[in-house]
Amino acid sequence: MPEIARNTWVIAKREFKAYFATPLAAVFLTIFVALTGAFTFRLGGFFDRGIADLNPFFQYHTWLYLFLVPAVAMRLWAEERKAGTIELLMTLPISPWEAILGKFLAAWAFLGVALLLTLPMWITVNVLGAPDNGVIFVSYIGSFLMAGAFLAIGSAVSAATRNQVIAFIVAATLCFLLVMAGLDLVLNYVRNYIPGFVTSAVASLSFLTHFDRITKGVIDLSSLVFYASLIVFALFANRVLVELKKAD
Repeated sequence: MPEIARNTWVIAKREFKAYFATPLAAVFLTIFVALTGAFTFRLGGFFDRGIADLNPFFQYHTWLYLFLVPAVAMRLWAEERKAGTIELLMTLPISPWEAILGKFLAAWAFLGVALLLTLPMWITVNVLGAPDNGVIFVSYIGSFLMAGAFLAIGSAVSAATRNQVIAFIVAATLCFLLVMAGLDLVLNYVRNYIPGFVTSAVASLSFLTHFDRITKGVIDLSSLVFYASLIVFALFANRVLVELKKAD
């Protein structure tokens, strides 16, 4: 186990540093912070509401991740395949799982940095009023878990193609379907044709359903299991696809 952890850490550290080796990291982080600020203070009507909380901030996270996270994930394996370095990576004295986990954890940590850069908004609401900081803290955790689930899906898709644009489009489409499954518009339509328990099952597969619950300050077991299961399943698919596609 220590050997697995050490190899995973080495890969994760290398991959994480690689994000900051080019200006792309600064561009992504700037876009993320700028969009969260714009959505919170402009579209979310932060000052017009007269309430010191971050609900307008978190309500747009799902939609931001829908495009920004696949943009991070698309290069994880597609770039390796396009450059022909995936075979070299697989011949190193590391297991496929160590490579997959290392890349995933590095990308997830990078998304965590993006979230940390929004902490001034948390400070702002505390200056302006007396928000429920427990709810805000839980919402940050939920946002990070949701980002990880988006990322795991994107990583698996990236392993299936050498084209980063295709990886982005397919990952964004899959994530979009998992988001839309929780919209009332979709659920009301589905209720007309299928039993109620099936509708509930469809809703339970949505990022929105679980994240909305978390932003109310509730982290229940079902939400944790949902995100954890989705991440594990997507990483397992990632492992299978890496083995199938590494010789292409």
